[in-house]
This record gives sequence, C-alpha cells and structure tokens, in this order.
Amino acid sequence: MQFKYRLIYIGIAGLTLFSACDSNKKKAEEVSKEPEKVVNVPNFNADSAYAYVKKQVDFGPRVPGTEAHAQAASYFIDQFESFGAKVQVQEFEVTTFDNQTVTLKNIIASLNPTASKRILLAAHWDSRPFADKDDKDQYLAIDGANDGASGVGVLLEMARSMTANNMPDVGVDFILFDGEDWGNDTAFHGDVPLRDGWSSWWCLGSQYWSKNKHESGYSAYYGILLDMVGAKGSEFHKEGGSLRYAPGIVDKVWSRASSLGYAQYFKNSKQDEILDDHIFINEFAKIPTVDIVHYDPSHGYFGDYHHTHDDNIDLISKETLEAVGETVMHVLYYE
Repeated sequence: MQFKYRLIYIGIAGLTLFSACDSNKKKAEEVSKEPEKVVNVPNFNADSAYAYVKKQVDFGPRVPGTEAHAQAASYFIDQFESFGAKVQVQEFEVTTFDNQTVTLKNIIASLNPTASKRILLAAHWDSRPFADKDDKDQYLAIDGANDGASGVGVLLEMARSMTANNMPDVGVDFILFDGEDWGNDTAFHGDVPLRDGWSSWWCLGSQYWSKNKHESGYSAYYGILLDMVGAKGSEFHKEGGSLRYAPGIVDKVWSRASSLGYAQYFKNSKQDEILDDHIFINEFAKIPTVDIVHYDPSHGYFGDYHHTHDDNIDLISKETLEAVGETVMHVLYYE
C-alpha cells in the first residue's frame, strides 16, 4: 500500500512539474509575442525639409570662400539656435589640392546636451566648386541640391520637429561638415600628392573634427551620416564601410526603414565601400557610424547627375526626404 501511494504521489508531482513547465512556456511565448513598445515619434514634415533644401540652393553654390557659403553658415547657426540648440562653430584654415587657401566651418548643434547617451547625426553642407562630370561649364560650381543640401535639409527638419514636440531620451548632436566636396578627382585634375597631414583631399571637415573634437573627450553611442538623400528614385544600399565598422547600426536603420514601409528606398543589398565622412569618424573619432548614401547599381556610381549642373532643386523629391527623415527619427526615438 505504501508503495502504491508513493507512485501516486510521484505521479501527481510529475503532473505538477509538467504543468508548471507548460505554464512557463506559455508565459515565454506571450512575452515573445508582445508588441514593441509604442513611442510617440514626432512627425517629419517633408514639405519643411524640402523648403530647407531649397533655401540652401537659393543662396547659390556653397563653395568655401564665397558669399553664398558665408550666408548659408549664418543661416544654419540661426536656425539651430532658434530651435534651442547649443551651437558651436569650429573654424580652421586649409589649403586645397589646387592650392586655394580657405577657411572652413564645421557647425555643431547639440540638443539635450546633458544626456550621457548621445547620437551623432551628420551631413556635409558645402557644394562642389567644379562640375567635373558635366560636358559643359566644368569649371563652374554646382548647386549641390542633393549632394550636400539634402542631408542638411533632413537634419534641420529633424531638429525643428524634435524641439517643437517631445524630445527623445537621448542627446543628439548634429554636425554639418564643411569641405567635404573640394576633393581631387584625378580623372579631371590629375594626381596631387597629399600634404599637411591630410589622409585625403576629400572630407576635410570630418577629418579635422575627428582629430579635434568640439569638446574634449566627446563620444557618441553611434553616428548616422546622410549624403545624397533627396533625389527622386534614390536607393540606399548597405555600404561596405558602414558594414565594416558598424554592422549592428546598419541592421538597426535598415530594419526600421523596412518596418515603416520604406524598403523600396533602403535596399537589402550591399555596395562597395566608399570614401565619405563616416570613414574618418569611424577611424579617427572611434564612433561607429553608418552612411545613408544614394547609390545607382545600374551605373556603378551616384547617379548621372552627380557632380554635374543637373544636381539642382528639380532633382529633389519630398518622398525621398520623408523616407530618410522618418526612418532616422524612429531610430532615435526607439533607442
């Protein structure tokens, strides 16, 4: 009898154990099925972003040393300050590959400056002094509506919307790099040996900032660079340098874009590594940074308007600006 009762006891205990396991399994399944937390992400206004792009183009080509360049710099500073950002201007003198000495300005605008966790958002604001890929007026500066102004337009609209609504939990540092596009295209000018400690004739502003940060000891959790993000029919592939330095951030951005319905812009495919501002942020500043940059796989470069006079306001699409701006806004707010 005693043996029989012991069997019954063990059986009941076993049933209890299996029941507990089943219960835990159901709870785990329920947790895994829980929807992502709902975050109140401010609206990204594509009309406003477009207006910011057009304002830059209306100044004229923003070539360092010109009146248009000076006017644009003042405009950016005024805009960021009107949003309540802490603005710092980093001025430095360079001699370009073609022996022009100019003063460049990196413009840094910080929101929520006391937050310890910070995200870096960047674009370049200068435009190319030459139309070296055009078949006419090659030595005249281009508008740079897409190549420069589009990224800045997206960042200005993000700053405006964020400060007009609820701020994200993280701190955000917007950096507008100067001197990105006065590089030496050897097919146009011939090779010029590097000097003065530069690693490239391109991306002078990001090279300088990465070695001389605006605040001692500054760092960020990660960075996102926007370059050529406004043209009609743009495609943003997973760029090789971004994958080399910051694959997790690439996944974060592209997954968010897909969830928002922007997979037609953010392609799940790889492109070769390119030289852009993010390389120097990664290499010298040691901040994992990705590049959202248009790439045309059918031609193997950045579009047939790249470094030509066709890079004007007619090229800019509000839909493309919205896809990029809304994606980056959601990445920030879901941190």
